[in-house]
Amino acid sequence: MSSVPNGGQPAPMSFPPRLIEGYEHFAGGRLREEQARYRELSEIGQSPEIMVIGCCDSRVSPEVIFDAKPGELFVVRNVANLVPPYTPDGAQRAVSAALEFAVQALKVKHIVVLGHAQCGGIRAFAEESKPLSPGDFIGRWMEMIAPAADMIGARGDEPMGTYLARLEQASMIKTLDNLMTFPCVRILVERGKLQLHAAYFGVATGGLSVLDRESGAFVPVAQAAHAELLAGPRF
Repeated sequence: MSSVPNGGQPAPMSFPPRLIEGYEHFAGGRLREEQARYRELSEIGQSPEIMVIGCCDSRVSPEVIFDAKPGELFVVRNVANLVPPYTPDGAQRAVSAALEFAVQALKVKHIVVLGHAQCGGIRAFAEESKPLSPGDFIGRWMEMIAPAADMIGARGDEPMGTYLARLEQASMIKTLDNLMTFPCVRILVERGKLQLHAAYFGVATGGLSVLDRESGAFVPVAQAAHAELLAGPRF
């Protein structure tokens, strides 16, 4: 039986043209420049020292933000860059499985929780949005940030944008706490072999701030480069 549909005529290409165009640009540019690196990685495997837990928001790509080369970052992305607490109950947990692999197999030295402004998952929780489907997968997933919401207290008369930014950052701090519930993470952190970090990306400005654990504040980094960017022509 022929596998070609439509009476022997090839079916129209349904793969997104934008992705084909992007791959052609990649193949003629970065792939050509880094071909040796890709071949090396195919032979020796990956050995990234940094794991990034980011949001699946299309505006916040860790590889782009950190200008990463092939093999440099082990990236896990989900709605609102969350990590569930350690619960070895046999349930399927994709984030926990990725974390286990990064820590136990790849032996990463850093785990970075990368949050961002205007997070849709955080807003959905704060506004108690109606479920998008009968499964309410987003609602159930976002229940994990309830402790973070309790930490910062009720919104009151605070502007929604300010409240959401505080909740986004509090959620990241809670995620760091959840990471420490994993024995493999806690032991390595206590031995000084693994460090946990939180970074916050401003979608509108492109600014990046990093959590200072002593003060509990997010401190801007690379301010000179960022200021130079904002001072330049905007169009």
